[in-house]
Amino acid sequence: MHALLFKAALAVYFISTLGYVTSLIVRRVAVAKVSTWILTLAFAIHAASLAVCYIETGHSPAIEVHDTISFFAWVMTGIYLLFQLITKTRVLGAFVSPVVFVIMVAASTGAGTPVSVSPALQGGLVAVHVILSVAGEALFVVASTAGAMYLIQDGFLKKRRTMGYSSFLPSLRDMDRINHICLLWGFPLLTLGILAGSVWARTVWGSHWQWDPKQIWALIVWLSYAILLHQRLAIGWKGRKAALYSVMAFVILLASLAVFMGFFPSAHSFV
Repeated sequence: MHALLFKAALAVYFISTLGYVTSLIVRRVAVAKVSTWILTLAFAIHAASLAVCYIETGHSPAIEVHDTISFFAWVMTGIYLLFQLITKTRVLGAFVSPVVFVIMVAASTGAGTPVSVSPALQGGLVAVHVILSVAGEALFVVASTAGAMYLIQDGFLKKRRTMGYSSFLPSLRDMDRINHICLLWGFPLLTLGILAGSVWARTVWGSHWQWDPKQIWALIVWLSYAILLHQRLAIGWKGRKAALYSVMAFVILLASLAVFMGFFPSAHSFV
């Protein structure tokens, strides 16, 4: 049942992505509105898939690679839908939905692959660590997509070559607001997730920090967004500068993840 629901969610995510891309091509908000409802349906089916997975396996979506990536996509979708409800920025889905779909495709490649996990790694603190970290990172991804759309809209306005997109795309104010809120919530969630992980590491490995590649990557993530949040709150960064930095940080973090997790052995290979 879990596999069936997952495939159904993946298919509906794909339909939603097609709808959002079409809304950009034809420049019609009505198409984006329909796509939002389709994305909401995908979110609901995905939630059912995660619930059934928990019932069937008995563990949270925080142990296997497939489950963790799938959970990441679900959280990211929920965050976007919440912001869409508050700000009515439906067209932002044209950036979010394709990213979610790609993440779901990545999750599908590991579906059904058995993973041997030590009993010491199945405690409640592991779930807290992963869920909080994933939620924080998902907020950062949404912040980056909002930053990317801000830069596109800002570019149109400065060049005065809107091609009809200026009135169609979300306002700069809404994009900056989403970027800011995602940072405000994402940073403390990631911080708590890292702290929970360090406590768990102390229990399992005997020390809070082992300079594991995944830990180094998490530290880079934390420091990058700590700098951005500081600049926004203390220095007053906003608008284009904050949007550009959030996109750059996201690209750098993807690159560092590929390097650390692709070329160095990690004790986190079980997740």
